Amino acid sequence: MQDALMFDPRDDTTAPEGLTAGKPASTREGLDARGKREFNKLQKRLRRQVGKAIIDYGMIHEGDRVMVCLSGGKDSYTLLEILRNLQRNAPVTFSLVAVNLDQKQPGFPEHILPAYLEAIGVEYHILERDTYSVVKEKTPEGKTTCALCSRLRRGSLYGFAEEIGATKVALGHHREDILETLFLNMFFGGSLKAMPPKLLSDDGRNMVIRPLAYSREAEIAEFARLMDFPIIPCNLCGSQPNLQRQVVKEMLAEWEKTHPGRLESMFKAVTKVAPSQLADRELFDFAGLEAKQARMQADRIDILNE
Repeated sequence: MQDALMFDPRDDTTAPEGLTAGKPASTREGLDARGKREFNKLQKRLRRQVGKAIIDYGMIHEGDRVMVCLSGGKDSYTLLEILRNLQRNAPVTFSLVAVNLDQKQPGFPEHILPAYLEAIGVEYHILERDTYSVVKEKTPEGKTTCALCSRLRRGSLYGFAEEIGATKVALGHHREDILETLFLNMFFGGSLKAMPPKLLSDDGRNMVIRPLAYSREAEIAEFARLMDFPIIPCNLCGSQPNLQRQVVKEMLAEWEKTHPGRLESMFKAVTKVAPSQLADRELFDFAGLEAKQARMQADRIDILNE
């Protein structure tokens, strides 16, 4: 992939200008020398992980216009900041545009994201769609809103990406999101699938990338805290009790606590699939094994007769 990004994981440790609207990196500024060194290590680690994911999956190429979906949560803020950071030293030219979907949730602080994005000098759009009312109207009492909310949000953002000429749609899903989705599909959907780091939409019109695929949620949370991002909590699905995803999240956290390194091992498993060792008849030709065996035996006989 000659025109794919080949990042140098090394980074200058100078802080980007205009970190947050009205209060530039106050949390980080209070660190002592050791704390600042740890912050620099964390930033470099996230850069390295994002750069590797981009290279491994060919996420960004020369001339790409990358639409970063900015929700106001820790993950999307971190994604935008790391991509901005990498953009300065990238060997190819690409542009970034931040897009927030204002779903018209009651009490949503509409001023925060525009103020932040103007302060850091990033091109942005606020897309207004009243998906909140639709979700509340269509979701039965006591049922979770995540599935419908996600579908409506995805449709709105994908369509807008075409309008603004975005060639890639960047989402802030991280390693734990991918593993949680894997177990949710196994436990409740009866399928073995997760979130791929790179995805072509079903209609072939959008290329979706997840540059944080190799990054740990805990490190993203710490980076967001030190950067003092103006976090906007979700009061639609994020506040619902007994979400299946939350139950799976807690299960994985307990596994990692009891057996450190287990999540890393599980994520590696997602990248090293052996179709012949599973049971999907469409993914692997089990019915043709006898014919394959006959060909192998014939080849072996030919070799012995030579």
